[in-house]
Amino acid sequence: MRLDPAMTAVIRGVVPMAQLRDFFDSSFRTLALTIDAQRIAVASPAFCVHRGLPGHGLPGETVDLEVGFATDRAVRPQGDVVAGSLPGGLVARLTHVGSYDALDSSWQRLHSWLRAQGLSAGEVRWETYVTQPTPEMDPRDLRTELNWPVAD
Repeated sequence: MRLDPAMTAVIRGVVPMAQLRDFFDSSFRTLALTIDAQRIAVASPAFCVHRGLPGHGLPGETVDLEVGFATDRAVRPQGDVVAGSLPGGLVARLTHVGSYDALDSSWQRLHSWLRAQGLSAGEVRWETYVTQPTPEMDPRDLRTELNWPVAD
């Protein structure tokens, strides 16, 4: 599918895998406060961009990422919140159903599909959290869009 680029409000970090949940939780709280204070409209569910992934595209002990929301206009930098963007162009997409614990296998499946099509995967990829997680929900009900741009 072809996507248009999107403006975003994000928090960036290189995060140890063991601290990923805490990074997400604190970042989304901070983003919500900043976006609300600046009266910016959110134009997408929450997402996480993974950058500079080696080899097959799966993270190691740390992951270089940014979390945020697409917005209707640029956010003014405030604290850790900065303006960013999601890339446009040709993107391979897969919808992962279920727990975040199984995301790696879905990313591997998408990467295999790209190779089988003779396409090169870009270094940047992102997850869009279609279903907002809550503590009481069944993880089997989670829906996450995996988006992997095709390299030129």
